[in-house]
Amino acid sequence: MTQVNVADLTLARRVLQIEAGAILALVDRLDERFDTAVRLVLDCPGRVIVTGIGKSGIICRKIAATLSSTGTPAFFLHPADATHGDLGVIQGADVVLALSYSGESEELLRLLETIKRLGTRLIAFTGNSASTLARAADVALDCSVSEEACPLNLVPTASTTAALALGDALAMTLLVAKGFRQEDFANLHPGGKLGRRLMRVEQLMYAGAQAPVVRADTRMPDVIYEMTSKGLGMTCVTDESGRLAGIITDGDLRRHISGSNSILERNAAAVMTPDPVTIDRKTLAVEALRIMEQRKITSIVVVDASTRVEGVVHLHHLWRTQMF
Repeated sequence: MTQVNVADLTLARRVLQIEAGAILALVDRLDERFDTAVRLVLDCPGRVIVTGIGKSGIICRKIAATLSSTGTPAFFLHPADATHGDLGVIQGADVVLALSYSGESEELLRLLETIKRLGTRLIAFTGNSASTLARAADVALDCSVSEEACPLNLVPTASTTAALALGDALAMTLLVAKGFRQEDFANLHPGGKLGRRLMRVEQLMYAGAQAPVVRADTRMPDVIYEMTSKGLGMTCVTDESGRLAGIITDGDLRRHISGSNSILERNAAAVMTPDPVTIDRKTLAVEALRIMEQRKITSIVVVDASTRVEGVVHLHHLWRTQMF
């Protein structure tokens, strides 16, 4: 194994300390100006257009993505592209969020005339509260840092970290203010492992012919056949109107076996466990898993508002989809 130079570790730790300090310094600066920025976005009938150049532009892309994924429509506009034909995307109903540490980036300043002419509201993240950008903004948030983490104090490091953290603070405050829920997040993240974790049980349940269901008066040999053929280790039991009356699990079968064939002479109603745990089809898969782990069960019946069986969610199927 390659030995790490002590000097390298010292420098790396100092970088992390400086960047962490830059974020912590923002805490005491949050005041009514931050509230104003939040209100501007909440009252915005259009979109949030995030713009910046260079390293700030990269941070802008992340902020725009975070806003969009948490219920605030936003996108990144490259200021150079804006002055070469894309300026038309900015509308009066929008809010522009502009990032420039110096507040004097030429490419951004070229946009100010159009922004003001359209009446578009402007929020600035800048390290220079006296800059042209800050003075032109409806509200300017101070994200200045005492030093960069770069040993030469040149490469944007602490300053970009602070701007990113401030963007996250804005996005999360908006998320709460809008009442953005886990279900809303699921709707916006259908792909990948995160999307699978936020799937609803209607997308995962065994339904129709795949769901094990018997009537309360079904004889036990037929009940056992239904459980065996469907392979879930259980079956739903319904009454004459098709409403859920109970369930029979492998455990129920073991508890009723007394060394004779008496269980085979009974019907489902005599063996079932009444009033089982149920959920509706819009329940998130993660919530279904939580209930199963809490109740120490492997299946949950999915029912409609009239308690009619719509399907069954099984623990092993959730694990096979690799969502957890």
